[in-house]
Amino acid sequence: MRVNKAHKLSMKIHKIAFVLLIIGGLNWGLEVFGYGVGSFLPYGVSKAIYILVALSALYEIFNHKKICRDCNSQGGM
Repeated sequence: MRVNKAHKLSMKIHKIAFVLLIIGGLNWGLEVFGYGVGSFLPYGVSKAIYILVALSALYEIFNHKKICRDCNSQGGM
């Protein structure tokens, strides 16, 4: 099956968003112990990371079902 360029781009964005969501989740766990990203990075950098994680979450909320082959083959989330 031939994969078109739009689908390839969508899959790349999905993978990046997934990695950022993992980073965000781990950061929340570290925040419990006072070691989150915000503690070690300059304010602007940590704020940019938080924004990217939030945008990734929104992207996954609205696009995951269209992209995920497991969700598509099992009838959805």
